[in-house]
Amino acid sequence: MSSDLEQKVFKGERLSGDDIRELFEADLLSLANMAQEVKRTKHPGREITYIIDRNINYSNICLSECKFCAFYREKNDPEAYELDVEEIFQKIEELKCDEGCQILMQGGLHPEKCLDFYEHLLKSIKQKFDIHIHGFSPPEIIHIARLSDLSINEVIKRLVGAGLGSIPGGGAEILSDRVRKTISPNKCTADEWLDVMKTAHGQGLRTTATMMFGHIETLEERVEHLLRVRSLQDETGGFTAFIPWTFQPNHTELKGKAVSSYDYLRTLAVSRIALDNFDNIQASWVTQGDKIAQIALFFGANDMGSTMMEENVVKAAGVSFRMTEQDICRLIEDIGLIPQRRNTFYRPL
Repeated sequence: MSSDLEQKVFKGERLSGDDIRELFEADLLSLANMAQEVKRTKHPGREITYIIDRNINYSNICLSECKFCAFYREKNDPEAYELDVEEIFQKIEELKCDEGCQILMQGGLHPEKCLDFYEHLLKSIKQKFDIHIHGFSPPEIIHIARLSDLSINEVIKRLVGAGLGSIPGGGAEILSDRVRKTISPNKCTADEWLDVMKTAHGQGLRTTATMMFGHIETLEERVEHLLRVRSLQDETGGFTAFIPWTFQPNHTELKGKAVSSYDYLRTLAVSRIALDNFDNIQASWVTQGDKIAQIALFFGANDMGSTMMEENVVKAAGVSFRMTEQDICRLIEDIGLIPQRRNTFYRPL
């Protein structure tokens, strides 16, 4: 890595695609040093944030057939399920007992559920609970719009009217159509994913952005992904956080070998440096485990994500790390930092 590039980073200058590609060739400790310096300009204190929430996968029935997914089932599969409203209520009750403030609602691309179903579900939850609903990734919203013969704008507007509070960044994978045509040919294109987020931001809805890497993508395609989310953030300012996480190959059609923790930390640090307009970068203890997530706090991450309570999608691929609020706080405190509980919008609680 050239000294000129290092100086650009420390001066806070915007990096080009070629600069970001060069960062991937830098040694790991230099990357950590640069990523931490960038983080300190945005977060000069010692606080590391986290949220108490719960993932609720209301169904695993999906017609997308993504080759990287071990979670989905076809409708007639004996392992297919759909949670009823009372089961969802029970999960939220358990979360509220733990002082949780958010649920993450995601399912598959169900072949039969139109917008009316989701509106009724959201309204039922909001009538019973004071809870923030972070739900329905862009592929789900596009699918609902197609089944319901409605525009993306109308679907988002009606979901918000029913109680949706923000949108997760799932389904981004890698924002390159070469990759998407191979690993998820029945899912939305890169442009469509970005269009959902742009539309949501235009309605005042905040969202997150993710990147699932470590499968068939090239480093150039990782760079392309970072540039595309950075560009949309320039335009709308609607992303609250970026969450890079690694593909988990077990029990998937795509198979392969999971990338190393080295590659995870490298990509995390590059994300922090390249995404100069993102305030928050989240560590992925769900895929990396507690120790690597702890180290990630020295590679540009300022947030430990959520307690989650339950996690089903990564677990289906044979990876099942668990952390309580106490576990998260201990990991943060053990390295001399301060745990700070937050809400969806990264406001301290």
